[in-house]
Amino acid sequence: MAADLTPANATLAEITNFREYSDTFASAGQPSAEQFSAVRDAGYERVIYIAFTNNQNAVANADQVVKGLGMDYLHIPVDWNNPTKRDFYAFADAMQRAPDMKTLLHCQVNARATAFSFLYRVIYEDVPVAEAKADMNTVWQPNETWRDLIVAVLEENGKSAECEGCDWTPSNAGN
Repeated sequence: MAADLTPANATLAEITNFREYSDTFASAGQPSAEQFSAVRDAGYERVIYIAFTNNQNAVANADQVVKGLGMDYLHIPVDWNNPTKRDFYAFADAMQRAPDMKTLLHCQVNARATAFSFLYRVIYEDVPVAEAKADMNTVWQPNETWRDLIVAVLEENGKSAECEGCDWTPSNAGN
């Protein structure tokens, strides 16, 4: 069963699919330029964006908006149709360089970001697979491409995707 990942902060709760995993880590869909201020006001110090800047609802000059608010900004463009292990490890490396830095990971609707959050939490934070999977499923059930990436990264790190109640049947979800 998924935990309640809804933030107490009402403004953050308005961000598409905002999920708060801990005091220092959350994922979401695309915040608006105005919502980045709420992210900062909630104590976030770093924003990591893992979609392409030409998405229809991407914030123009998001890097300047976020940096202008005093937060760190990292962009790791992840191709929805071809996510790679390198993409995940680039994100994980950034997280590991400052693991206590309060971070918002986001993409467009929080599908990419929940998949990377799932992997990060299971591999680096020892969150049980069943718990992290239930949390990811509050946003989406990974399609075949993403499921296969998740399974490969888990196996490479000595973890199994198998768990009681885990259904890895691919969905046809969009980005």
